[in-house]
Amino acid sequence: MQRLSGLDAMFFYLETPSSHMHVTGVYVMEPGDRETSFEAVRSMVAERLPLAPPFRRRLVEVPLKLSHPMWIEDPDFDLDYHVRRAALPSPGGPRELEEFVGQVVGLPLDRSRPLWEMYFVEGLEGGRVAVVTKMHHAAIDGVSGAEIAATWLDLEANPPDRIIVDPWRPEPIPTEVELMAFAMASLVGHPLKAVKTARRVFESTMHVTERNREPGMQPPPSPFSAPKTSLNQALTPHRRVAFSERSLDDFKVVKNHFGCTVNDVVLAVCAGALRRYLIEGNELPEDPLVAMVPMSVRTEEDRGTQGNRVSAMLSSLATDVEDPADRLKAISEGMVSAKEQEQLIGAATLTDWTEFTFPAVVGRASRLISSTRVFDRVRPVFNVTISNVPGPPFPLFLGGARMVGFYPLGPVAEGVGLNMTVMSYCGIVYFGLNGCRETVTRMAELPAMIDESMDELLALARPARRKARAAAAAAASASAAVAPVAAESAAASASLSTDASFAPAAAAPDEEAGGSSLAAS
Repeated sequence: MQRLSGLDAMFFYLETPSSHMHVTGVYVMEPGDRETSFEAVRSMVAERLPLAPPFRRRLVEVPLKLSHPMWIEDPDFDLDYHVRRAALPSPGGPRELEEFVGQVVGLPLDRSRPLWEMYFVEGLEGGRVAVVTKMHHAAIDGVSGAEIAATWLDLEANPPDRIIVDPWRPEPIPTEVELMAFAMASLVGHPLKAVKTARRVFESTMHVTERNREPGMQPPPSPFSAPKTSLNQALTPHRRVAFSERSLDDFKVVKNHFGCTVNDVVLAVCAGALRRYLIEGNELPEDPLVAMVPMSVRTEEDRGTQGNRVSAMLSSLATDVEDPADRLKAISEGMVSAKEQEQLIGAATLTDWTEFTFPAVVGRASRLISSTRVFDRVRPVFNVTISNVPGPPFPLFLGGARMVGFYPLGPVAEGVGLNMTVMSYCGIVYFGLNGCRETVTRMAELPAMIDESMDELLALARPARRKARAAAAAAASASAAVAPVAAESAAASASLSTDASFAPAAAAPDEEAGGSSLAAS
């Protein structure tokens, strides 16, 4: 029996009938020489379950909600409930896959069972298959989710057999008395820890306030300062998803030209797409949209551990700025400021503070906010969630099939109807867009708007690269033209002095150079 951390439990409390707190992964697979069948994938999952302990754990709640829930080994674990088979209707293209995944994402996980599901999806065009997984955010974050995914994924199509020892033994469901005793034991020392955490939060708040009062300082957005848009309403249980992808090299070209980070470019591309979306809906607000950007605080010591090790920053998306270069510059500078503020607050503050939440109060408040549709009437905490997780640059395989695409999908929260999650894999950046079906009504338009936003930035970056190459070629040509003259001059000089020397030729300009420089972070 293991108690959930406060942060893990928070994702459990925030779940309502219309807000499902699970994360989803869509793996598109290209079968190789051997057939990739449902039976083969199910057998592989069964064999490797010991490598992913969360897949056989279920939650039990403490009576009277005196403490956070507990993980226990499920004595009634049934693999056939979790691993399922499905097929797309013809023609099995991207639109049919998006529709299927939207239906899967829109259904809550059964809390009486381990909180995950896997779908083996056949019928994709070109003979491909897809594997769709979803798992509750109480069990994983982006990094630990990627580590668990590595349980099923191989580095080659025909990996050598592994010897996997299975020490798992199911345990009986604890009685209410046992749960109460465990909860009371876990509360020992809480008052002292709460005082220390409150003092640290107070000191951090004073430091942040002092910093934000410095002349010329532009602090990050504060909660509830985001403008109201159609994206920010009370949720329904229904979901609509969309996928997009771009070459990672495109992001690097823009990054190198403007001197920012890949994450800055991701935010700017999303900002440009959202600006287009709102303009076409005649609702672009005067104030810039605000994004919540999750940030991993997982250390080397945390490697291999499950659960959540995340913090979050609020960042302006500068959607009020028309020029894309100026918008990227504003976003990059804003992210520098947000990271500096996050360092002052401390990465562990959010994790520590959630340890002292009252489960009954938080759960009831979440359900009350949902049932009364509060966010139809008030400003949102922020407008959109944008998460960027780096993925492997090398190919991966599942059940003998090569993974040729991966689309990650994060949850949407009350008042925030759109989540844009991004992950790179094998030189491609994959966008997974998850939105409330009744809130983000034009979801299908967003992938094209992402492309337009990316092309807009590339148009500014690539001419500078061509100019740099032309300058280098001109320098090389000029050097070749003067070579005979230089040789003749050298010979003449040699006749006068054996110590004559020549200045080296100027280095060719870096083809990635050029353009304005942003504060890199």
